[in-house]
Amino acid sequence: MKWSFQSAEELAAALRAGEVTSVELTDEAIACIERDDKAVNAICVPDFDRARAAARGADRARARGEDRPLLGIPVTVKESYDVAGLPTTWGMPLHRDYMPAEDAVQVSRLKAAGAVVLGKTNVPLGLQDVQSFNEIYGVTNNPWDHGRTSGGSSGGSAAALASGFGALSIGSDIAGSLRTPAHFCGVYAHKPTLGLAANRGMVPPATPALPAELDLAVVGPMARTARDLALLLDVMAGPDPLTFGVAYDLTLPPARHERLCDFRVLVLDEHPFIPTGSAVRAGVNRVADALVDGGARVERHSPLLPDLAEAALTYTQLLVSGSVARFPVEAYERRAAGLGADDRSLEAARLRGMVFSHRDWIEANSRRELHRHGWRQFFAEFDAVVCPITPTPAFPHDHDPDPMRRRLDIDGVEYPYFDQLVWAGLATMPGLPATAIPTGLSPEGLPVGVQLIGPMFEDRTPLRLAELLERRIGGFQAPTRAERYTRVKCGDGR
Repeated sequence: MKWSFQSAEELAAALRAGEVTSVELTDEAIACIERDDKAVNAICVPDFDRARAAARGADRARARGEDRPLLGIPVTVKESYDVAGLPTTWGMPLHRDYMPAEDAVQVSRLKAAGAVVLGKTNVPLGLQDVQSFNEIYGVTNNPWDHGRTSGGSSGGSAAALASGFGALSIGSDIAGSLRTPAHFCGVYAHKPTLGLAANRGMVPPATPALPAELDLAVVGPMARTARDLALLLDVMAGPDPLTFGVAYDLTLPPARHERLCDFRVLVLDEHPFIPTGSAVRAGVNRVADALVDGGARVERHSPLLPDLAEAALTYTQLLVSGSVARFPVEAYERRAAGLGADDRSLEAARLRGMVFSHRDWIEANSRRELHRHGWRQFFAEFDAVVCPITPTPAFPHDHDPDPMRRRLDIDGVEYPYFDQLVWAGLATMPGLPATAIPTGLSPEGLPVGVQLIGPMFEDRTPLRLAELLERRIGGFQAPTRAERYTRVKCGDGR
């Protein structure tokens, strides 16, 4: 029997029933990586010897009567997480030999839950791209079309899941880095509420692994089903024990509703700064139709929705100011000084963010707090927002070293490359949870996803909605080429 594309939930049930061992699952996963990953390049740092040892340990633990949430299940980890004994480079050649001494807190939680770590997945340079390529590990291709990107910065993790390389993965998200690769590769991802999951050890190489509170970034789960997302989030959730102590308990409230007909949902497919491509718009509409058919209350407009343009500008300034905080500002000061006071473009927001003073950041943060309050009022009347993650499906590789020269083609019209981040920023700027779900394929045969944004610290609400929608519109599909190849080479026999 083929196990490569089974869910973690299914694998756990098979392990408990004695239908398969962790060693068998791990050996099959490794065999498929060794055969299929030459074309995809998702697994940049394999750790197969230790994975096999962990699998043997998991089988012995089960024989003793132990049963942990992920006991014996093969998983992968984004390269940016510290794993003791493996390099953490963030794709930076300067740090190709950096080897952390301790596991990141989330890697420790995976191992404590019994997971078998197969290795690390590829990322872009410094995690700062919507594609995953770097000089150390090369380019990660989209499993659906090797001429296209798998997304970034968790592109290796999404490609691994879509290719059947492990049942789960963990990534991170500040500008859609979980959600965009999930959308491009046809898998699931969840950006947790800001601060819900501890991030220690998910830091640039040679940086002290401290329990710092990040301004926008989160760590989160990736999977091939909505239920697996919830399973992995339960392992990941909770503050850092170095800050709160091991006894600290953070209990998330249950989902607001269990039935689709009880959900109140706002559907968005238009943004003031960038159009939505026809394929993504169709995906949004497929979800909207499924919600209506299921009896949910669906609206297309609401005066309670915080201003999308103001949100995008504030997000862009906060994102850029944090990203370039250690860069010299002299190169940008003259250009920023030349901006007109009435220039409210995204390019102007980027330039202003590059030269932010502390006073400027405080003002932007105050605007964010107003948006958060607006979202509180919004979620008193609605349970979720359905909207795009990016305007298009996966686009062809574009490795122009100056990303400002890159352009995004939206139905034949070119737009600045980084303008596509505005949809991801809708949830990131206020720190809201957002679940990325697949909605089907574009006319070109590429995956299309949407995000379900929920109330702060009510992560179970968009996760439950994702599960209900999965039942109505379907979920993950294995890429045709990968599925055919795996059946032949990995012993499915069909």
